Amino acid sequence: MPSENLTILHHDPYCIAINKPAGMLVHRSWLDSRETRFAVQTLRDQIGRHVYPVHRLDRPTSGVLLFAFDNETAHLLSRQFTDKQVHKTYWAIVRGHLPDSGRIDYPLKYQPDRLAEVHTEATLQDAVTDFRCLGRTELPFQSARRYPTSRYSWAELIPHTGRKHQLRRHLKHIFHPIVGDTNHGDLRQNHAVAAHLGSRRLMLHARSLTFRSLDNGQPLTVTADTDEQWALWLPHF
Repeated sequence: MPSENLTILHHDPYCIAINKPAGMLVHRSWLDSRETRFAVQTLRDQIGRHVYPVHRLDRPTSGVLLFAFDNETAHLLSRQFTDKQVHKTYWAIVRGHLPDSGRIDYPLKYQPDRLAEVHTEATLQDAVTDFRCLGRTELPFQSARRYPTSRYSWAELIPHTGRKHQLRRHLKHIFHPIVGDTNHGDLRQNHAVAAHLGSRRLMLHARSLTFRSLDNGQPLTVTADTDEQWALWLPHF
């Protein structure tokens, strides 16, 4: 994990947003007790004050991550997420050629976040994701025995619900798994792109986050640039 400072995307009296690197946990987790670097502690040390995460991103996902400067502000901003007043867009590289646009309306089984919830009944939860194809490509290497070349799409994803691993599970459901997904993806595909392109991360990026500013009440959009692994892909589109 690189040791340099986090990239700050927005900073006002109430909150701060960063571009979370892929591979960084938001905070300490029982899922990985050996990890020593977290976004919460790193940002706190960088700016010299406490921060409170308003939402979360999975460890392998990069992009916009929002923090509040106190508990009350964190509650107010979290309510915007709960009340579906926040607009989130993600970018992903997926296997195959996506349609121009579409909606994935497919309920997902509840997946526990805490050890104490492991035995919770796996109830179905509504889950809706819109997608738009931003580009398509065909690359001259084999990742499936049936085809001499490999097809990929650059997708914009807009989740309307916030289920665990929703985007990764939804893209798997429509047979366009996200490249680099080791849990819900195509392992043969992942090995092929690592060998031919050098792409080894989950190709999922929280591109933008729009919420209501607590400073002036107006919509505020924060956008995060992509990293060097994305630079391996985007010229092909």
